[in-house]
Amino acid sequence: MRRFTGILTAGALSAALFLAAPSFSFQAQAAAVAEKPQSQYQQNFVQQKLIQNTSFGKVQGVEKDGALLWEGIPYGKPPVGELRWRAPQDPEPWLGVKETVKENPAIQLTRDGVVGSDDSLNLTVYRPASAEANLPVLYYIHGGNNQTGVSTEFEATDFARKTNSIVVTVNHRLDILGFLNLPALKTGDPLEDSGNYALLDLHKALQWTIDNIANFGGNPNNITISGFSAGGRDVLAILTSPVFKGKFQQAISFSGGLTIADPIASQKVFAAKLAPLAVADKVKSSLREAEAWLLQDNQEVRDYLYSLPSSRLVSALGNGNLRLAAFPHLFADGTVLPSEAFATKNFNSVPLILLASDSEFSMFSPRDPYFAAAQANGWKDEEARKELAFTIKYGSLLYEYANVEDVVKRIGKAYRAPIYALKIAWGTDPALVGEEMARLWGSHHGIFLPLLIEKPRLSSQLYPQAFSSPGVADLSAKLQQYVSNFLWQGDPNDQGLPSWPKWDNKPSELILNAGKDKALISIASPHTSYQEIIKSIQADRSIKEEAKQKIIREILNGRWFSQDLDQAFHTPGLWLQK
Repeated sequence: MRRFTGILTAGALSAALFLAAPSFSFQAQAAAVAEKPQSQYQQNFVQQKLIQNTSFGKVQGVEKDGALLWEGIPYGKPPVGELRWRAPQDPEPWLGVKETVKENPAIQLTRDGVVGSDDSLNLTVYRPASAEANLPVLYYIHGGNNQTGVSTEFEATDFARKTNSIVVTVNHRLDILGFLNLPALKTGDPLEDSGNYALLDLHKALQWTIDNIANFGGNPNNITISGFSAGGRDVLAILTSPVFKGKFQQAISFSGGLTIADPIASQKVFAAKLAPLAVADKVKSSLREAEAWLLQDNQEVRDYLYSLPSSRLVSALGNGNLRLAAFPHLFADGTVLPSEAFATKNFNSVPLILLASDSEFSMFSPRDPYFAAAQANGWKDEEARKELAFTIKYGSLLYEYANVEDVVKRIGKAYRAPIYALKIAWGTDPALVGEEMARLWGSHHGIFLPLLIEKPRLSSQLYPQAFSSPGVADLSAKLQQYVSNFLWQGDPNDQGLPSWPKWDNKPSELILNAGKDKALISIASPHTSYQEIIKSIQADRSIKEEAKQKIIREILNGRWFSQDLDQAFHTPGLWLQK
């Protein structure tokens, strides 16, 4: 069994191609190599492998950086017209060979305006440029609060080559096109009536993977579902879903916690968010009248919703910004997701990795409007720097707890498979990463990406020197190897790595850090609670009380992980959690 490979040399890659090529006899292979330079033989073989069959037609990929990839393969028909808020349908079969060299991200509202396409049901397949088959499969769901994001967030050419695995990254419907459960949209089909259209897309893409991945050299019986941030929350919700039962063998949640929304409360939020459109279009004369109308189950409401351009729909809610009440999604409908949410006794129990970072909230703090003046002034104000440190500290403690320990506590004894917890602590030492990165970013939400896939992302683009040390290279290699082991065998351990114990009867978390020259790996036994974090906030005197209360009420409040804090400090915010 080949698992973690590191970087293949040209000779090793040529040997792998030569020994494993399935389309020639041994004698024909030897003759072919004798007649052509090895590089030409390898090039011809790769070109042959770039055309692959799928259930709907042949696809043409490309070779890139020692890997093969097929970008933007359709797994569903464009969800437009009468298919807008329906379960995804099979794509139309095609004749000939479809070039798959570009993805179509879902239509979404970004800082640059509305981008993307309604023709978004597509995925990308990465694999090593070798002829090996039966490789493990990583199925990856991107982040972005289920409102924004693209599958190329996880650009996996390097990862697929080093871990000797297949990677499938998925685009799916986002925002109000991916999650909407107003009564007028119900069709009588329990799956569609859930309003969880994005989850139905993810299920469709996963089924495509099961049906087709063997053609690309993957093992359909060894699939690890994974996701970052909202994608990680999707993964944890999928662990409760009877629709996904038996479809995967392992799971990884990269900085994702437990969020499932109450369906009835969610409908009221959507009606309020869409009411201004109905008033602007002179369908109704007041917001109150429009909200009541949008909650009705009738053809007039349905026709109006279907008449709205996608660009207006994805602009209606704005950025949910980690607040479930601003963008409700993952509805506990009773079919796709259980009505009892994470209190279910019927998990899809598979080996699970839960990841968190030490500074999970750092990305969301400096950009908050509260700090606009301090940011414009280059953070020269000492009191503003203290207030930022306070915000990052307690927002991160809440977020980190929600990503790992709270997950384990809430799924409890009903989850019947091993759980492995991991925290990345590198990024907070100014002596190693510089004062600015340590203060503003630290071990931020998503820091695993530049460590795992070694592509410029987030802080690695801003602070390349911090990521260039031998210690970070060793940390990256160790993280890749742990994940590779998990993909291959459902257990991250092997003899070449420090032991990573399961979170069993007592808390046990692997801590990944790095010094200047090498990775630093240790085991911790974290134990806290929302109540203990709140007590620490109450006792903190590092900033003025007036500023503390303002930060709690305007920055930390209303997040999907801040329900206990909202109750303790009586902060405003509509809560929809089940």
